[in-house]
Amino acid sequence: MTPQHLTILTGASRGMGLAMARQLLGPTRHLLCISRQVNDGLTAEAKSLGAPLTQWSQDLADTTAAANRLQAFLESQPASTWASATLINNAGVIPRIGPLDQCPPDDLANALRVGLEAPMQLTAAFLRATTAWVGAGWRGPRKVLNISSGLGRSAMAAQAPYCAAKAGMDHFTRCSALDEAQREHGARLVSLAPGVIDTDMQVQLRAGDPAAFPDRSRFVELQRQGQLTPPLEAAARVLAFLERADFGEQPVADVRG
Repeated sequence: MTPQHLTILTGASRGMGLAMARQLLGPTRHLLCISRQVNDGLTAEAKSLGAPLTQWSQDLADTTAAANRLQAFLESQPASTWASATLINNAGVIPRIGPLDQCPPDDLANALRVGLEAPMQLTAAFLRATTAWVGAGWRGPRKVLNISSGLGRSAMAAQAPYCAAKAGMDHFTRCSALDEAQREHGARLVSLAPGVIDTDMQVQLRAGDPAAFPDRSRFVELQRQGQLTPPLEAAARVLAFLERADFGEQPVADVRG
């Protein structure tokens, strides 16, 4: 059997995640999607294309369970099954918009678990399992693509949990890239800002209370001026970046260059 490419994608049930999932479907790739909800339309599309697809219904806020499940799956796979292995950490949430002291503690904890702890746990599980493959002689390329945001690099009022999660994502990617650089056949990691995308998150931001969210008008104007990138176009740009020959040379990057 010809080895397939393995791609693991979180937050694949809607928005840019779903757009990426659709573009990744193909007969030579096994796509594993991890989201709270299974997307039936994606299942039907994969079947019509003869594309191997597995969808897990998994709450990423339960970070240890998600990581253990991924590690167990990878450890059950013969390395020879795969030509390459890629993890795309795409899932994220914006809690209630407003100053930090107005964010309910449960919302704050959930935003950091899904937006930062889950990517760290899943990356650790992915690297742990695939490093064992390398130790057994497997030499396929391994990549981790973390979907970050410009808000991880530029502070904004009323967005402390989301900004903090994305800033943490950028920095743990830098650290893990340094670790992998010391290993023979180490994985390549990038934390990538995908630009401003027309998704449900933008709807949430535009619906924020102006009294609690001073920058609300900025997001309203982005939509009014047609500056939001459609999810399909944004997904294509991100996946093209993933295939670049220099992927991993700069661990923190922006799809816009």
